[in-house]
Amino acid sequence: MKNILLIEDDTILRENTAELLELSSYNVVTAPNGKAGLERAKAFVPDIIICDIMMPELDGYGVLEGLSKYEDTKYIPFIFLSAKTERKDVRKGMDLGADDYITKPFEEEELISAIESRLAKASILQDIRVQETVEAVNEVQDIRNLNDLKNFFDDNGETYKFKQGQTIYEEGQHSNHIYLIEKGLVKCHQFDDQGKDLTTSLYKEDDLFGYASFNQSTTYKETAAAIKETVLLGIPRDEFKTLLSSNHQVTLELIQLLNEDLAGIKSQLLQMAYSSVKKRTAITILKFAEKLGRKPEESIRISRNDLASVAGVATESLIRTLSHFKDLGIIEIEGRNVKVLDVNKLKRIE
Repeated sequence: MKNILLIEDDTILRENTAELLELSSYNVVTAPNGKAGLERAKAFVPDIIICDIMMPELDGYGVLEGLSKYEDTKYIPFIFLSAKTERKDVRKGMDLGADDYITKPFEEEELISAIESRLAKASILQDIRVQETVEAVNEVQDIRNLNDLKNFFDDNGETYKFKQGQTIYEEGQHSNHIYLIEKGLVKCHQFDDQGKDLTTSLYKEDDLFGYASFNQSTTYKETAAAIKETVLLGIPRDEFKTLLSSNHQVTLELIQLLNEDLAGIKSQLLQMAYSSVKKRTAITILKFAEKLGRKPEESIRISRNDLASVAGVATESLIRTLSHFKDLGIIEIEGRNVKVLDVNKLKRIE
């Protein structure tokens, strides 16, 4: 037996309609106003709600809006019952999410037909939601490694597009998403106490980033920006955390990625501390070529500031070093493009 909540402030109409519905084999709970109706809907969670519009304390529109805020009640089929027949009132009710609109006076057959139709529709939609939930659970369970995880991003991630130089997130902002790079190149960087820009990581296509804070609500420890036009696929941090809780092998592989990132940063810091400006510049050119997916002898288009930031040298020092490499015939410079003419010599720079 289906349960109906009838919200109507007219006592006679409420009692007569409730009796009519009970004779049609429905279990009926009634409420004399919108406020009481909303509370009973939350406690009782009926199969369908029939509600008047003009009522004291809370009108029918307020009831419908209130129901939409709760997971248990937002999908309950809702039929407005009112003497108001103006088109604007019909439109307002339907815009708020009502399933049907019946005007007083009404025929018994009209009301029963509307109830049966809306219950059938609700049953179909519920079956669809259950199926989608099962498919989502199965999809999460099928994630066995990082490659499966990236496929999950491809299928479920929200797309974000950034122009060259545009900031993706800033140090100190709340960590909300984990990203997979579909296209482009991203640098993460920090400013030291003297305001010097230090690039901490470079991420290329098919790399994950932003996951250092996936296990707790915290802020980003660095700023991320697009080095060239970039397309990202983002998954909310909470969803990502839930996904990992069901896939321990993927969690272990992510920990390995974190370790590799830390090792890379350590290596970069050692190079900055002990390598010459020429050595750092040479390594940085080769690193950018790798991240951009280019062979070293192919041209790479990169700003001098970004090269200097990754190398950990002043921009002026980098420009002088590039000019020196050009004079030695190691590289070729055309505007912002750098082309390596002798890879072996560049690798041997000390």
